[in-house]
Amino acid sequence: MSLTRPKSPLGSGEFIALMAFLMSLVALSIDAVMPALPTIGQELSIANANDSQLIIGIIFFGLATGQIFFGPLSDSVGRKPVIYLGLIIFILGSVISALANDFSTMLIGRLLQGVGASGPRTISIALVRDQYEGRAMARIMSFIMAVFIIVPTIAPALGLSILVFFDWQAIFYSFFLLASIVLVWFAIRQPETLTSENRISLSFSHFWSGLKTILTNKQALSYTLAAGIIFGAFIGYLTSAQQIFQDIYGITELFPLYFAILALSIGAASLTNANLVMKFGMRKLSKIALITMTALAILFVVPATITAGQPPLWVFMGFMMLSFFCVGILFGNFNTLAMEPLGKLAGMGSAVVGSLTTYICMAIGITVGQSYDTTILPLVYSFAVLGVISLGIMLWVEKQPEAQLT
Repeated sequence: MSLTRPKSPLGSGEFIALMAFLMSLVALSIDAVMPALPTIGQELSIANANDSQLIIGIIFFGLATGQIFFGPLSDSVGRKPVIYLGLIIFILGSVISALANDFSTMLIGRLLQGVGASGPRTISIALVRDQYEGRAMARIMSFIMAVFIIVPTIAPALGLSILVFFDWQAIFYSFFLLASIVLVWFAIRQPETLTSENRISLSFSHFWSGLKTILTNKQALSYTLAAGIIFGAFIGYLTSAQQIFQDIYGITELFPLYFAILALSIGAASLTNANLVMKFGMRKLSKIALITMTALAILFVVPATITAGQPPLWVFMGFMMLSFFCVGILFGNFNTLAMEPLGKLAGMGSAVVGSLTTYICMAIGITVGQSYDTTILPLVYSFAVLGVISLGIMLWVEKQPEAQLT
């Protein structure tokens, strides 16, 4: 079922592309920087190699913190002004990062990038929820995620290409340029989706009431927790990927290629989900994906341990490709299942769900990343343990009588 869309110059293809680009600022600001982490670490005098991971991890703290403010604000003033504000903050953070001459200033700039990107990231989901619901929303989100995943496949190569001709600062100036282009595109082409009569006055009582409604909804809370936990393993990979490929497998120049291959697994899964979700439903597909991913991780503990945490590259890539395919199925579905009962609180619902999910996966992901010890064992263990926990939450909420079978 789909809701009536407002009159708009955008076709569905352009709408999907625009939403994907708004959401992709986070992925771009993470993945394009990865090839430059060793250089940035040297120039900013970062002593511990694992500390360089914080240049990636701090983005998620900003993302989680910004969402909780942008969501309620968008319910009050509309979707477009909030996205404008987020893009401007992101641009400011990009400039500060480019001008940084010490680690602390870099982290401040990256934090602002995360806060700014949280506006487009959160409110783009609310824009979709304003216009679609149920399986139709899941289908649109899957297409958006499929387009969105193109960014991680090319971002490391983009960052590496910039490094060939320019200093690492140029990577952050490229963020400035892209965000400016998206800002103009969004301003000209996307209409406001939240009409004046549907806006809610911004107040603490409204915020607290909405927060309480969301956190006491078993379906919304359970799928938010499940998503945050399982995606924590994914963030653990993101923060340590550059070190894993370089330290264990000696891959530097070809790192963007291997990173892209794994990212394409998620994109392929999103397209697969878009084609199957209308027939089989979000719950069934998510359960199959989560069970498969957890079983793979548990089984992979054996060869990973036997090889002292350094299995052959093709074995590691095979495991990660299959795991990421499952993650790709879960990305859109878990978020949609959490948002499904929150139609009247789309802006705040998207903010709370996104913020809580990000805080959880950030805390877990940074912990997993900081546990890196020149082996893949911490990463494999995290996929196994977190998969079991997330699956347990999903099976529990399915038994609740108020849960909708979508």
